[in-house]
Amino acid sequence: MVTVVYVLYLVSFLTALTAIAGLIIAYIKRNDGDAVSDTHFTYQIRTFWIGLLGVIVGAILTPIGIGFLILLFMIVWLLVRCIKGLLANNEDRAIEHPETWLW
Repeated sequence: MVTVVYVLYLVSFLTALTAIAGLIIAYIKRNDGDAVSDTHFTYQIRTFWIGLLGVIVGAILTPIGIGFLILLFMIVWLLVRCIKGLLANNEDRAIEHPETWLW
């Protein structure tokens, strides 16, 4: 299910509803699996909420121009976090610092 959530987050570039579905899965599955999966689910939950905060701030600041840079950063940030998580999951590794704000 860890991979499914990462894929849902990546598909959220096309439709935001998949990110919400991924968040729900991560909340349901957190603390259900092994320790490695739990770090991924915590990382995914934080990815959703931090990403939502970044998008809201970027949208609010768009009229003064800096919002576009924030939104661009958030796209790159989400891609890096999802790719990092997918690679770690494929190697059966835990996320070292799942509470981090960056990557």
